[in-house]
Amino acid sequence: MGRRWRDGRGTLVVAEPDGASVPLELATSYRARTRGLLGRDGIDGAMLLSPAGSVHTFRMRLPIDVAYLDRRLRVVAVRTMRPGRLGMPRLRSRHVLEAEAGAMAGWGIRPGVRVEVVAAGDGRP
Repeated sequence: MGRRWRDGRGTLVVAEPDGASVPLELATSYRARTRGLLGRDGIDGAMLLSPAGSVHTFRMRLPIDVAYLDRRLRVVAVRTMRPGRLGMPRLRSRHVLEAEAGAMAGWGIRPGVRVEVVAAGDGRP
């Protein structure tokens, strides 16, 4: 649970209801978190910002879904944000998951659901 990831790629596994598997980009360095999804026209899967407690969508080109995760990777809240917005910090949030607007509902990500992060090179299937 107290694991530190490195910038790179991995897989997001939604624990319930269907165990969806989603391609994941990990942004853990200050530089990668600051850049995030800025300047992109889309993303294949999701991006995890860690550590992070809030996000903004200034200079973004697309609306995004934002899921705030606690230290045990349980979803605290999910919001859809249009470009040019400042997200409110979430008290228990330790990580933030971003994806194109509407994607998270399709993956089953909602408050209370737990997710798992499998970083590339973890040696896990």
